[in-house]
Amino acid sequence: MPASPTPPASPASPWITPAVARLRTANPYVVDTALAVLVLFAASLQWMFPDEGDDRLTWQGFLLGAGTALPLVWRRRAPFLAACGVSVFTPAMAVYHAPPPDIMYGGLVVLYTMAAVGRPWQRRFMLVGWLAGVSLTMTHKEDAQPFEYAFQLLSCVSAYGFGVLSRLQRAYTAALEDRARRLERERAADTARAAARERAGIARDMHDVLAHAVSLMVVQAEAGPVVVRSDPERAEGAFDAIAGAGRDAMVQLRRILGVLKEEPLNGGSDRLPQPGVAALTGLVRQVGDTTGLRVELRCTGEPRPLHRDTEVAVYRVVQEALTNTVKHAYASCARVELDWTETELTLTVTDDGRGPANTGRGGGGHGLIGIRERAAACGGTARTEPGRDGGFRVVVSLPVAAGRQVAPG
Repeated sequence: MPASPTPPASPASPWITPAVARLRTANPYVVDTALAVLVLFAASLQWMFPDEGDDRLTWQGFLLGAGTALPLVWRRRAPFLAACGVSVFTPAMAVYHAPPPDIMYGGLVVLYTMAAVGRPWQRRFMLVGWLAGVSLTMTHKEDAQPFEYAFQLLSCVSAYGFGVLSRLQRAYTAALEDRARRLERERAADTARAAARERAGIARDMHDVLAHAVSLMVVQAEAGPVVVRSDPERAEGAFDAIAGAGRDAMVQLRRILGVLKEEPLNGGSDRLPQPGVAALTGLVRQVGDTTGLRVELRCTGEPRPLHRDTEVAVYRVVQEALTNTVKHAYASCARVELDWTETELTLTVTDDGRGPANTGRGGGGHGLIGIRERAAACGGTARTEPGRDGGFRVVVSLPVAAGRQVAPG
């Protein structure tokens, strides 16, 4: 179906819109002075081109006609006073009959102005006053025709109506601009909050990855020189463990950076999912093989599905807790317990090392803060406390996802 032809643009549109824009941004005194001159010129036309039988022009009549136009210069600074001035001179000119005004140009302007910018009582006062004044002054006009009454009254009402429309349009525009500003501020605030959350998440991930890997490497690096002469094979194993921890850290860092860049690395081979509950067995084995710490993993209850972020949080909490055990506790064994219920997963990491009073793990470290933040972000809770038989314990409760029961890993 052929498209309907586009109507040609009005020939006046290319210059009307810029002219209106310049008029709105021009100096108000200049615009109002030009308006007053235009009103005075329009009122003077009946003197310049008199018809037969018109009342003669006098200087007093000219001054009264000028009084209906000059107050318009201050119609924006003092709209009500300007309207009162025009309202006084217009009926005086009509009563004086030298000559009377055929059209109340100044009155139409002040009615429009009061309807657009006046206060409610001022608007009502002016409208009622002008309608009553027109009706009274028309009775003093000789040979006034009935249609002249209707014309003058309709002119007043029309000018007032245009002023009301201007006020409503200005209020509507102001409301739209205010809404746009509020939306912009809210969008900027949302962007800032999202950026802060992303920075906090990146900081937690970087801390978990680097702290864990560096702790394992430090333990092996300290043990290497001790056994390098007496037990070369054990020393070689320590260096292999250092290299393995470094490679694992690099893989996880590349994964994090790949997610940040949102582009595949090496054809997507490094964009593996973030580790979760299924990776805890490998984490426990790695810590045990690398540091010599005896780590036990226990699971009670029936495993249930977790949200993706909760899966990552479980892994990172265990990783951070075991890292703290290696760095601070001087423990010989640690135990990781997963207690599944229908509504939540309770994760407990306990060691038999030195308690929080002797290790500086009382709650102020970045790792423990990160554990609490991860738990809170997933809708759970976290607490740290001394173990029942000494040592240190981290307890985290996380909600499980609703749906079909799936055993992780």
